[in-house]
Amino acid sequence: MDLNVLLGIGAGIAVITGIGAGVGIGIATSGLLTAIARQPEASGKFMPMFFVGVALAESTAIYGLVVSLMLFGRLN
Repeated sequence: MDLNVLLGIGAGIAVITGIGAGVGIGIATSGLLTAIARQPEASGKFMPMFFVGVALAESTAIYGLVVSLMLFGRLN
């Protein structure tokens, strides 16, 4: 196979990390809302952990985007 084909496939696969980040943030939001619905007074304890989890999931998507752009830049 041509190297450009492999680079294009790799770039496409790297972009798929955005789907995983979206699913992860959705699950985290669902869990947060469930926890707040059960104990509204403890929402102050849940929010910092939620934001840390969202930041980690979003950083995964950003890493995938960066890898994809690096591979896309190598195409001729």
